[in-house]
Amino acid sequence: MTTMKTMEPKTAEPSPTEQKPRERRPRELPRRESILRFTPTAWAKLLYFRDYRDMEVGGFAVTSPDDLLLVTDFVPVKQEVSVASVSFDDEAVAEFFDAQVDLGRKPEQFARIWLHTHPGNSPSPSGTDEATFARVFGKCQWAVMFILARQGKTYARLRFNIGPGGHIAIPVEVDFHAVFGSSQPEAWEAEYKAKVSPERRIWELDAREKEGRGLGDDLGLGRCSVPDDWLEELEAMEPAERQLIMDEFAARPDLWGEEGESFYD
Repeated sequence: MTTMKTMEPKTAEPSPTEQKPRERRPRELPRRESILRFTPTAWAKLLYFRDYRDMEVGGFAVTSPDDLLLVTDFVPVKQEVSVASVSFDDEAVAEFFDAQVDLGRKPEQFARIWLHTHPGNSPSPSGTDEATFARVFGKCQWAVMFILARQGKTYARLRFNIGPGGHIAIPVEVDFHAVFGSSQPEAWEAEYKAKVSPERRIWELDAREKEGRGLGDDLGLGRCSVPDDWLEELEAMEPAERQLIMDEFAARPDLWGEEGESFYD
């Protein structure tokens, strides 16, 4: 007996114009661009600190737990500053970290975004800024360096160390949609005075200027507004950092003698 195989009817292949409908997938929302955002209060506080003295000032950003690039507060720590540098007190940084942990915050909310100001019009990071960012934040999964200069000019760079690593410049904006508090200039002034101090040599210069004499008067060199080794330090700086300081001097005619004299008579 011969058995017959049952033949299944062939299904015609769809023509190019009759493609099978694709399965409908849930629509994916476009990923939001990485933007460093500030609440109006945090931005106002940073502006206040920038303008209090013609010197740099720095601190850490405290961010929202639901949005790690939304800065809700600028927190300075005890530091010594000059027109081109900020030096944090190590013990003050440790105390700040401990206090934030006690408040229930995670490190990514308070120790990933470094904020500081430039007293000039250029927000570009100096060689010192780059070295500090690499040394302090180089082992974090991600970190941001933000610089606020005069005239509202800003610089923000997101660095990530996951996989091959890399960095990208990111835009900055003030977010008026987030909840924010009122301005507190009296409290900010008290915080500035408690935590931000000019470098010791700056204090010495200020004291001598108030007395109507320069350091050169004490050294028998005539009027001199800066230590002898300052010019050597200036020459050793990165070009951008040196230009920043020179721009500051150009904006401070009180540092120059009559008829365009230099620091020395």
